[in-house]
Formats: sequence, C-alpha cells, structure tokens
Amino acid sequence: MSYAKFVSAFARANSGSVRTLRINPGRCRSTVASTKNQEEKEPQMDGCTVVEAEPVELISESKNFTNTRLNRIHIDFDNTQEAYKSKGNIELLRSLMVFKLCTFDFLVEKNKELMELSQKVLGQWLFEKMMKMTFYGQFVAGEDHNSIKPLIQKNLAFGVGAVLDYSVEEDLTQEEAEKKEMDSCVSEAEKESPDADHREKKYKAHRQFGDRRGGVISARTYFYADEAKCDNQMETFLNCIKASGGASADGFSAIKMTALGRPQFLLQFSEVLVKWRRFFNFLAAKQGISNMTVLEQKLELEQLKESLAEMGVGAKDDIENWFTGEKLGLSGTIDLLDWNSLINDTTKMSNLLMVPNLETGQLEPLLNMFTTEEERQMKRMLQRVDILAKHAVENGVRLMVDAEQTYFQPAISRLTLEMQRKFNREKPIIFNTYQCYLKEAYDNVTVDVELSRREGWYFGAKLVRGAYMYQERDRAKEIGYEDPINPDYEATNMMYHKCLEYVLEEIEHSRKANIMVATHNEDTVKYTLKMMNEMGLSPTENKVYFGQLLGMCDQISFPLGQAGFPVYKYVPYGPVNEVIPYLSRRAQENRGFMKGSQRERSLLWKELKRRVLEGQIFYTPVY
Repeated sequence: MSYAKFVSAFARANSGSVRTLRINPGRCRSTVASTKNQEEKEPQMDGCTVVEAEPVELISESKNFTNTRLNRIHIDFDNTQEAYKSKGNIELLRSLMVFKLCTFDFLVEKNKELMELSQKVLGQWLFEKMMKMTFYGQFVAGEDHNSIKPLIQKNLAFGVGAVLDYSVEEDLTQEEAEKKEMDSCVSEAEKESPDADHREKKYKAHRQFGDRRGGVISARTYFYADEAKCDNQMETFLNCIKASGGASADGFSAIKMTALGRPQFLLQFSEVLVKWRRFFNFLAAKQGISNMTVLEQKLELEQLKESLAEMGVGAKDDIENWFTGEKLGLSGTIDLLDWNSLINDTTKMSNLLMVPNLETGQLEPLLNMFTTEEERQMKRMLQRVDILAKHAVENGVRLMVDAEQTYFQPAISRLTLEMQRKFNREKPIIFNTYQCYLKEAYDNVTVDVELSRREGWYFGAKLVRGAYMYQERDRAKEIGYEDPINPDYEATNMMYHKCLEYVLEEIEHSRKANIMVATHNEDTVKYTLKMMNEMGLSPTENKVYFGQLLGMCDQISFPLGQAGFPVYKYVPYGPVNEVIPYLSRRAQENRGFMKGSQRERSLLWKELKRRVLEGQIFYTPVY
C-alpha cells in the first residue's frame, strides 16, 4: 500500500474551535475560548465535625463570580469518630485482624494454598462463611449486583460513592495462561513467517511474560479464549453498568480493554502509534525543535514536505495532498495533535498496520498478511467498546477505562480518546487512566488535555501511581528495551503531582476537565485539598473526585465524603470461589502497604478504645 493511499485514508480535519492564549507561570497553554459556567453551591457540612472553615476569595471561572466567596475546607484525617462512624465494632475488629494477617510473610506467600486447604477441610459452606468474616468481607462487596446494594447504599449515606468492578478471573495455571497469551497475541502471519515482519520486541508476545498476572498488584487480568468469551465479558460489564446506574445517580463502572477482544490488535496498534510518534520526533529533530516540550514542537509545513520528498516517501504533489484537510496545515505548521489526526481507527484495521522505516523513509507493512478473521475480530472489539459507552450514557453512568501494560496502553489510550471525543460532548462520561510511574505520563496528560481543549469536549482522567511496575521492569530488562518506569518512588510522586497540578489548572480555567485522584497516599490527598483551596475549586462542583479501594483507607474516604467531596470506593464483587485470585493479590498488596505504615491500624485501635471507654460496646451505625 502506498503512503499516499494510507495517509489520504486517514486525513481528517481538526475541530475549528477558536483558541485564546492563557499564560500561567512557566507555562503557555492555548485553550478553547468559550467556557460553561457552573452554578456554585455551598459545601454541605451540617453535623460534620471534621472540617474547619475560613473565608477565602474564590478564583473565579468567569467574571460573573469574581465576588463569590468560598469556605476553605480542612479535613481532619485523625478524627476516628468521623472516619469510622459508618462501621460497627465487628467491622473494625475484622479490619484489624485482616491487616495484621497481611503483615505475616508466610500467610501472604501461601495464601492461595491455605485458602484451598481450608476449603477442603471446612467444606464449601463453612469456607464461604469464614471468607465473608475475613478477607472476602473486607475487600469484596458481595456475590452479585443485587447483594452489593446494601453496602453501596450504606456508603452513600455517609458520602461515599462506588466504582463497580466485577472482579472474577479465570483460575489458570501459569502454563495455561502462557499458552492463551501466545495463541491470542501472535498473528497468523507471524506463525507462518516469524522472521518476515518488522515488529519490535517490546510489542511482541514473549512466553516468559505470557502470564500477565505475575508482579501485578490490584488489577484484574483477562486472557483471550474466543469471541464468545469476549461477548460474555461484555455482558458482564453491561450488567455492572446497569447495577451502577440503579445504585446511585452518579456512579462509575470500570472496564478493561483486554476483556473485550483479541490482544493481538492492542499490541499491533500500539506499535503503529508509537512508531508514527517516533517518526514525528525524528522530523522534529531534523527541524531542530526536538528539545522543546511536546506541545511546543511544531513542524514547518513546507520544510516537512521537502523532508518527506527527500526521503523518497512520496512525490511532492502527493505529499501536498496529504496535509490538505479542512484545517490541517492551514496555520503553516503541523503539531503532534495534527499528526495524530492522520491515523483514524475507524477505517480498515489492516490499513493501520503500515509504519515508517526511519532508515529508508519508506512505509512498510507491520505484518505481511492480515487475515479476514483477524480483521473481523478487531472490528468486534471496537463495536463492544462502543456498545458499553452507549449503555453508560443511557444509564447515567461514567465509564472508567483501566490502564494496562505499556505494550497495550498506547492503543487502549487511543481507543479511549476516540470514545471521549464522541461521548464527552455534554459532560464527562468516559474517563481514561494515567499511570504516573511512567516516564511519559505528563506528556500523555498534556497532549490529551490540549486535544479536548481544541475540540471542545470534556476531559476525564483517573490518576494512579500504577499496578504493573515490577512486571514492566523485569520484562524491559530481560527482553532488552528501555525501562518505561520512573527510577524511584520519589520521581513517581513528583510525576503524580505534576500531572495533578496540570489538570487542576485546566479545571480552574475552563471547568471542562474532571479528575479522579485515585490514591491511598494521605499526603497526596492533602496536597490536592491545598491546591483546591488555593484555586477556589469547590467540592460541590464535582470536578475533582477521590478514589480508594474498598476495605482500605477509610480514614481518608469517609471524612472526605462527609465534608462534601465526591469520593468513591472501587467496589469489587463476585462469587467467593471466583474472586480468590483477586483476594490473593489484595493480600500481597496489603503486606507492603501495612508493613510500610502502621497508621491505619493505629487509628482503628484508637477508635475501638474510644468506643469502649465511652460505653459504645454495641455501637451500630445510624443512617
């Protein structure tokens, strides 16, 4: 396929929204001129003793609010009476016991074997009772979307919403997982001619890392079996969306792209996107602008055309036609967003698998063959994603697309971005996830925010530190490519706060961005509150959300919720036997979490002692 045919298939106009220039200290950012005013509401703090208020000037979103005043809110995360008022004494004791068990290395390392032994010794009924009194009861809401409703309603009564997350996984052996991964990530072309493609080793399946569950914390893992299995998993997500819509008026539901189709497509599309971005960087270096920030790099159009012609990519007349979209290139420059708009995932999938060779300047097929069945499988994946997004809109639910491994993530982020462009026109429905342990996290956030600003849709993001660090580091080292992870925890913290500041500034300016600060780090939560106070961002605007896992960090979640902040628990659910893999990893996560900090256990003890001393031995939450 020629470059001319390829690019002409993807050439597409950027939205022609008017832009103005906003100047921030140390940063220049263009932004959509029109903003949507939001009606201010006073924070609801009646009966809540965890807040202290002092009046400050509101940094207004428009001239209409220059005289509005907002109460500065301070949350007391040491107030155990407020933090645990939703919990009975039995629940506090269960938390203490589970967190303590998570500190014993032997129990954590052998937790799965011990659960299997307990099941055999106790029988199914007693085993389920024991699990519901301990780990299952602590970290899982219930067996199905009906049984979880009481817990969701109870948490809502104390100001905490839910992100529903069906957490059932196949209980596969390592060998079975590796076989499934290799079968689903290797194309027919690769099987027939393994050395005839132009694939990079990062974006190829490797058997030693075929079991993607290894070194992963608190993230579900899906392995492709067939299209019927993907349809079943889509139905599960649809039921989850329906349950979330029925449980509350503003809930979230989480989905994972690897559950919805053959991961071969995610690998291949990711490689294509990365290689096209690398080609842009190569051309930027030729024009001497590679040292600028991502959004400042603007290729001079005439110089670009000459470079492409010199490289033999195409004739000058053809090249002229590639950059003649409705708005593309009219400014005389091409930036990364213009460049990205040349790739449209709605066209024939096989057309996406052409990549530039930086040495020859020619387009080459990523694969020598792309079968009709592979084409159909990838179309179905896109269709499933579209069905879920439409279902979320119909049920008033926001859809949270989880992040995954870096060799899948470029494609996942691009597909999520396409959903945002389509469904986030009136309000934020689709949220992308950014893992801040990645070196490129800030670049990814700023580029996506800028696109939302240009095209006028609502940006939605969840910020996490990340779940795949150990696996990613080991894979990069063994296979031989650059480690994508920040060098240490401090660098990850700095990246998290840098991305957070950028999105908060966008919210302050336009009120069209939304962010979930998904963290168990109390310092990060306090930093976010400080930034919100300084910017005059009211919690009742519902632009900044907080998120924690069910059963963890209640001393953060519930004081925030009772002070009027939108805060959500990730709520896993599923049958006892089928969520054991999830519980196994939760134990692994809590070992590090609890060994690193005694704070949560000390607060739980403090509240239990207070209740005993005040005669509240039979304390029951009232709501």
